[in-house]
Order: sequence, then structure tokens, then C-alpha cells
Amino acid sequence: MSTLDTATTGSSASRAMRSRAHAKLWAFASLIVLVVGFSLASPNFLQMNNIIGILQATAVNGVLAVAVTLVIITGGIDLSVGTMMTFTAVIAGVVLTYAGLPLPLGIVAAIATGVFCGFCSGVFVTKLGIPPFIATLGMMLILRGLSLVISGTRPIYFNDTPGFSLIANGSIIGWLIPALPIPNGVLILFLVAAAASYILGRTVLGRYCFALGSNEESVRLSGVNTDRWKIAIYALSGGIVGIAGLIIASRLNSAQPALGQGYELEAIAAVVIGGTSLTGGRGTILGSLIGALIMAVLTNGLRILSVAQEWQTVVTGAIIILAVYADMARKRRAR
Repeated sequence: MSTLDTATTGSSASRAMRSRAHAKLWAFASLIVLVVGFSLASPNFLQMNNIIGILQATAVNGVLAVAVTLVIITGGIDLSVGTMMTFTAVIAGVVLTYAGLPLPLGIVAAIATGVFCGFCSGVFVTKLGIPPFIATLGMMLILRGLSLVISGTRPIYFNDTPGFSLIANGSIIGWLIPALPIPNGVLILFLVAAAASYILGRTVLGRYCFALGSNEESVRLSGVNTDRWKIAIYALSGGIVGIAGLIIASRLNSAQPALGQGYELEAIAAVVIGGTSLTGGRGTILGSLIGALIMAVLTNGLRILSVAQEWQTVVTGAIIILAVYADMARKRRAR
């Protein structure tokens, strides 16, 4: 490689790094602005109960955002994470409530179900050649229908499963430090995010995740089995969605078969707000967490200000459009 090529490559990498840093900086600054703005608009915003509510909402959307981040970095998309979350919760209900099996088996069943669903999506994309948008849209509809069929369209309650509600609503941190009653669901979110960040930054799977999103054809021509790695990433993402299913079922102490639609849009919005490119090859778990916090703070703040639900939906849609536009602008500046 010539000196000029090396300089050009280094300059491109430097611009990409600056773009990622700026994206996270802008996202964090937006979060601070929202918190300050809602705090000035309503004295109830910074009350401890409300902060706990924001963190609990972030726990679910944040875990989903982590799962979606992995897929989007590969250049794909997953529209099924919302209904997949519901389906894993329903399976946990079948194992724990209908079958009466121990709690650990219900946890394993939910996560394993997510892995299997993600595996199927990966196979649809790689082996059948179906575009990720269509493959995961079909999976979304399949899982929505299966959730209703298996549950008989009725909620499945976990009243007879001791300890299930503590998965999300208990507080190990609060037990150790009473002044910080942070729910276990938030602790699980940070553990999942830390593990996913390690995978992306320190493992072969993480390196291939970025490589597939940057130039999949080049990776394939280098002799790598790209289909196998992409399926593994979708399966890992599905397992993380299974954890989100456990968190939301624990929060509600029930598996609601009609729940889940719309969660995928908020998760994708959080990921894009956090600086992950929809075209793949770029993204961070930290950025996605900040994006999930922004979505949770915005929803909570609008609710406190008594903004109608329909207008909250309008605002969410506008944020998605602005986030995608910002992603396009970042890519133009990085070239």
C-alpha cells in the first residue's frame, strides 16, 4: 500500500471515529437538555418514584436496543423484537404457570426461545436470501399469532411462581444500599449492555459483526463463512430479546399476548439516536443506552405534562425521522 493510500485510509478512519464521538456527544447533550427541560416544566419529574419509573421503562427498551444494535451493525434490521419479546414471555408462562416447572427452567426456556427465533430469522436472511426487512416482518407476524394461539388470547399470570416478580421489581442494590432502590431490571440492563459491549469490542464475533456491516462481500471473498456468523449474531440478538421478555413479564407479573407491537420502533429509534448507522458497520452499545434513556425520558416527560397519547406517538414518529436524517448527515460528513 502506498503512502498516499495509507494516509487516505487513516484519514477516513479518523473521520469515522470523530463521527461516532460526535454522535454520542450529541445524544448525551440531548438527554441532559430533556432532563433539565422537563424538570423545569414539572416539579414531579425529578421525584424518586418517577426516576425509578423511567429506569424501569429503560430496562425493557434498553435491552431491546442492545439486541437491535447487534443486528443493525451487520447491515440488517429486526422488526420482530417486540413480538419476540412477548412470545418469550408467553413461553415462560407456559413453562412456569401451565407446566408448573421451577423458575430456572422458565428463565432458560424464555432465553432459548429467543435464541431459536433469532436463529430462524438469520436462516431466512442468509439461506433463503430474504431481505432482513421482509424476513423479520414475517417473523413478527408469526410470533404475534403464536403468542395469541398458545395463550388462548388470555394473559398468563405468574402468581404461583415465587420470586418471578423479583426478576425486575426486586432490588439487590436497594438491599445493599437502601438509599438507592434501583430495580433489578435496570441492573440486568447494565449487565447485558456490558456483556454485549465486550462481545463487540473484544471477540471474533464482534469483529465480524462490524466487518459484515462494512463490506460483507469482501469478508466472504476472504474465505469467511459469512452466513454462519450472521446467523450467530441474529441468534445472540434473539437471546437478549428473551431477557427483555423476562423483564417485562416480571414487571407486569404476567405474560400479555397482545403486548409488544411498537416496541421494535422505539428500540430502533434509540439505536439510531445513539449513533448506530442503519447501513451497518458502525455503532456502540453505550450510544444505544443513551438513546433508550432519551426515549424513556421523553415518553415519561410528555405523560407528566398530560400530553395526549396520540401526540406522544406523533412525537415518537418525528424523532425516528430526525434520527435517520441525522444518521444520513453523519455519513455525508464522514466521507
